[in-house]
Amino acid sequence: MSFAEKLIRWQRRHGRRGLPWQGTRDPYRIWLSEVMLQQTQVATVVPYFERFIRKYPGVEALAAASEDEVLQLWSGLGYYARGRNLHLASQKIAFEHEGEFPDTAEKLAELPGVGRSTAAAVAVFAFGERAAILDGNAKRVLARCFGVEKELWPLAERLLPKRGIARYTQALMDLGATLCSRKKPDCAACPVARQCVARKQGRVHELPAPRARKALPLRHISWYVYRHAETVLLERRPSPGIWGGLWCFPEKAVVAARTTKKLASIDHGFTHFRLRIQPFLLEVRSPSGRPIKIKNSLWIDLGDARRAAVPAPVRKLLEELRSTAAGASGRRRARAAPA
Repeated sequence: MSFAEKLIRWQRRHGRRGLPWQGTRDPYRIWLSEVMLQQTQVATVVPYFERFIRKYPGVEALAAASEDEVLQLWSGLGYYARGRNLHLASQKIAFEHEGEFPDTAEKLAELPGVGRSTAAAVAVFAFGERAAILDGNAKRVLARCFGVEKELWPLAERLLPKRGIARYTQALMDLGATLCSRKKPDCAACPVARQCVARKQGRVHELPAPRARKALPLRHISWYVYRHAETVLLERRPSPGIWGGLWCFPEKAVVAARTTKKLASIDHGFTHFRLRIQPFLLEVRSPSGRPIKIKNSLWIDLGDARRAAVPAPVRKLLEELRSTAAGASGRRRARAAPA
């Protein structure tokens, strides 16, 4: 029995079931799930996928939305370039392709944010194309089973079955995500354990070879958290760049403040560097009682700000500010209550 046949048989019995993007040939739903699953766990993706489908049930609806609306819904999923590219690709499909998805891996790979493996996955599941994937899960399975670290694309293409391409592709994904995991592989339950080179040679934890870890540089920035009554000042970050298109606190002083308080620093990790953020809480009072208008910025209610298109560290700080404000309000009401 061939490698592909073993995986197909295993997937029929033990593969993942019931995921909201399974059981469909709709390229929109498949593409949306594949983009979200890039570098993100299934459990994290499921609620985001379901929210996107409810709000944007088709590519035309997604294309008609603003980037800010899309990023607001994406907020918390991370790797925000994916959200921006998702929106750009939907507009390209809607306006340049008249709402019709490209139906080959080669054409799909021309869309913003769609690489070779993602394009192949969409082409396989939506259009039945015989194309090879090589996402992180597939790469780990092939590297271990065949004891190779290089030339994985030619190997992936040679292994493609003539029939059952969709189930085989799903099997590769499922096997890598469940049994052939990075840290604790379950070799005893693996359908290709007998032919696995890494298992025979005791190299399971060596393949695929991890990238050499470099000490990540540490960058420092300041956040100026301007608060006026129950509102805070946010500015939209330029796109591209880190958190491009999202709303963040200003990184420089933009208006005079009545009081300033240094808050606890925040550490946040990116792929290529670490970020240490020093927030300063600044209370603003204006003679008119209305917050001062700042170019490219907006004053937003603390409760509404948490639901805006903001990155995770901003949301966390907003939650803390809202909690502190609620506690202070409660104490004031208690003092004002009659004895």
